[in-house]
Amino acid sequence: MDPNFLQTPITYLKGVGPNRAETLEGELGIRTYQDLLNLFPNRYLDKTQYYKVSQLQRSSADVQVVGKVINIKTIEQKKGKRLVATFVDDTGKMELVWFRGQKWIRENLKLNIPYVIFGKCNWYNGVFSMPHPEMELLADHQKGLKIAMQPIYPSTEKLSAKGITNRAISKMMQQLFLDTKGNFSETLTEAILQDLKLLPKSESLLNIHFPKSQELLAKAQFRLKFEELFYIQLQLITKKIIRKQKIKGFPFDQVGERFNEFYEEHLPFELTGAQKRVIKEIRHDLGSNAQMNRLLQGDVGSGKTIVAVMCMLLAIDNGYQACLMAPTEILANQHYAGIKALLDKIGISCAILTGSVKKSARKIIHEQLETGELHILIGTHALLEDKVQYKNLGLAIIDEQHRFGVAQRSKLWHKNEYPPHILVMTATPIPRTLAMSLYGDLDISIIDELPPGRKPIKTVHRFDANRLKVFRFIRDEINKGRQVYIVYPLIQESEALDYKDLMDGFESIARDFPLPDYQISIVHGKMKPADKDYEMERFVKGETQIMVATTVIEVGVNVPNASVMIIESAERFGLSQLHQLRGRVGRGADQSFCILMTGHKLSAEAKTRLETMVSSNDGFEIAEVDLRLRGPGDIMGTQQSGVLNLKIADIIKDNDILKSARYYALQLLKSDPTLEKPDNSVVRFTYAQLAKYRNIWNYIS
Repeated sequence: MDPNFLQTPITYLKGVGPNRAETLEGELGIRTYQDLLNLFPNRYLDKTQYYKVSQLQRSSADVQVVGKVINIKTIEQKKGKRLVATFVDDTGKMELVWFRGQKWIRENLKLNIPYVIFGKCNWYNGVFSMPHPEMELLADHQKGLKIAMQPIYPSTEKLSAKGITNRAISKMMQQLFLDTKGNFSETLTEAILQDLKLLPKSESLLNIHFPKSQELLAKAQFRLKFEELFYIQLQLITKKIIRKQKIKGFPFDQVGERFNEFYEEHLPFELTGAQKRVIKEIRHDLGSNAQMNRLLQGDVGSGKTIVAVMCMLLAIDNGYQACLMAPTEILANQHYAGIKALLDKIGISCAILTGSVKKSARKIIHEQLETGELHILIGTHALLEDKVQYKNLGLAIIDEQHRFGVAQRSKLWHKNEYPPHILVMTATPIPRTLAMSLYGDLDISIIDELPPGRKPIKTVHRFDANRLKVFRFIRDEINKGRQVYIVYPLIQESEALDYKDLMDGFESIARDFPLPDYQISIVHGKMKPADKDYEMERFVKGETQIMVATTVIEVGVNVPNASVMIIESAERFGLSQLHQLRGRVGRGADQSFCILMTGHKLSAEAKTRLETMVSSNDGFEIAEVDLRLRGPGDIMGTQQSGVLNLKIADIIKDNDILKSARYYALQLLKSDPTLEKPDNSVVRFTYAQLAKYRNIWNYIS
């Protein structure tokens, strides 16, 4: 069938018309025949079974019964009246009830003729009754298009209000299949169809909309999910190949003296096997003539910063500059302090550029950048300003990338003639499944072991009733010379309430840990930045033993002497947040602890979150649970929530299909990168159509 036919505007389908077309587009984004075809049902009502009246159960399932109406009467009730019919088969009788449309029913209902009725049954006064049943004469039912299982399509209030019911959508779908004769072009190669024993495209579409049986429905769903994920993977992998071929990068062909001097004489600790592996992967990219685009994932405290420093040294040894961009000033300052301390010894010049850097200092930074005197610039979004011009930026490192939009990232590209190599770092472990779909066009490196000497953090869950014991434990730890974080949740909508919680908490802590024996810092969103920094500094220097804070300390603060993290109202935090907060301790050689405090009332999901935290220290394992609980949109934050507008597949539930789709896409492109072979012509054609009509998935990462 001519695929262009499926691009026909939906207005032209019999039974639609301009008004309905406008509503369908506004509510479900359906503009063309193709869009309607890809509106897949959410669930199905099984109409393969016919029940006898005597077999009816008190359940909420929709059932189908064959019988006759033997009488019909109107019954007065407090408000208005209801119409009741007696319906019988050879095993018993039940009632059919209508509260609306009674005149029409009375005029059109035929007595003593076999009907098939369908609906939910209620048990009332010892009799089953079915309100507003779907009814069809048995003779018509036997003649009709056999929909053994009835599809239920996505709907909205507005659609229902405009009369576009499930039945109306089913009718449109039937019309579409009549117009196209149910004949749709195949989109997968013969080899893939054979290998995976997939249903052909036409048969899959027929059975997703009008399933003949549960078994055929399952096969149709598998085939269509595979196809959707296969084309996403094909796009991501193709993008990666094209980028490596077309986008030239600066070749860093030598490992120079600064890298070697630092590695041999100034490395503060022995690198782990994982760090060495990752540096090797990055070095390979940087020497390959293609632009690097790599995602570096590592749990909190796994040593990503030292990897970043060594990559910067590679750039400098090859005559280029490097920059590191962080999402907050606190984090940028911390990176700056850490990196400067490491690199001062080998004469590398570093500067920091954030919103609070004075104009006079900025001017000097701009000049030194352009002359090349400045090797490394660290900062926040300020690095993206047009005034910031480099002599030759060779490497851009972006920390916590999901906080930066795509547009911001592309600004870094245009700072010189070739785009710099890009290394994206994240301490938010992204489950493999999601990474394959969101970052399928980036190469991924993972640091999956902690530096030696790090002890796993002990995590426990305690109820508010045990608070005195917890305070006793804090006292013991402080007496050993340790420091403690106490964190309160911050939920923007109820700032006043959160502030009150924080202040109440602070007062009770101040009572239990009185001056002069104990010093307490407090940090929250209502403070001036300078006051925040002052309090942070006091804690970092060890002048205060307890830091009471809202989640501002979530990212980056490094206090090796802090060994206890107490999270108040822990049920109000998401899993990844809990894991990030826990990562603030356990940075020294001492045993660290994380205590999750909650009330007794907990939802099932909150219990799962707390149990996961207590049982696991592995960020990737935690991210998998988080993904199951929240779904992919939430994990990526709002900028990326529209990332995968999947029609039928589900990244979490269909993880195995995703892996299989990626494998087949890779194999295909390995053997035929340009899809030139005659056997692959259907894939080439489909891919071109998708790109042409849907601008598909181009916004992924």
